Amino acid sequence: MSPPSTQPVLLVDGYNIIGAWQHLKIARDRDGLEAARWQLAEALISYSAFKGLSTQIVFDAQYQQTIGTQEVKTENLSVYYTNFGETADTYIERICAAYYRQYLNRSLCSRLIVATSDRAQQLTVMGYGAEWLSALQLRQEVEAATMRSRRKHKQAKQSSGRFLASAIDPKARQKLAKMRFGL
Repeated sequence: MSPPSTQPVLLVDGYNIIGAWQHLKIARDRDGLEAARWQLAEALISYSAFKGLSTQIVFDAQYQQTIGTQEVKTENLSVYYTNFGETADTYIERICAAYYRQYLNRSLCSRLIVATSDRAQQLTVMGYGAEWLSALQLRQEVEAATMRSRRKHKQAKQSSGRFLASAIDPKARQKLAKMRFGL
């Protein structure tokens, strides 16, 4: 993973978050893992764009006979499935170690944040200098960002009057008036 060095990076332990968020557990149990993974990605797409994060959701593929794959969902979010025999924890630790080496060489000035409620993982990533968010904290941040985004969108959408002309900028309004009067 090589995002721009100024953009904060968020690594999400995918199955850990799915197991911790009630609505994702319900989706997983009712509709399967694919549905829960999709819902998690959807929630994090808007959050990542709103917060300006380069987010990577990491899922274990340790029991699948596959090589690691990455799906780019948006410019701010990608989903990574680990190599055969590799856990999401191992992958995240490897990224944190690389981050720490770059930080020590002063070639990195961005933040690295890891979202997981795994206590051992929390201690490991913090040992590498990464920030940590619990599953609950991440959910609260996602919900807060969603509310702020909706409020911002609603304010921008409201026009100052009930007529279409009041939503048009003054220059365009002036040109329309000239056209209406044949000038």
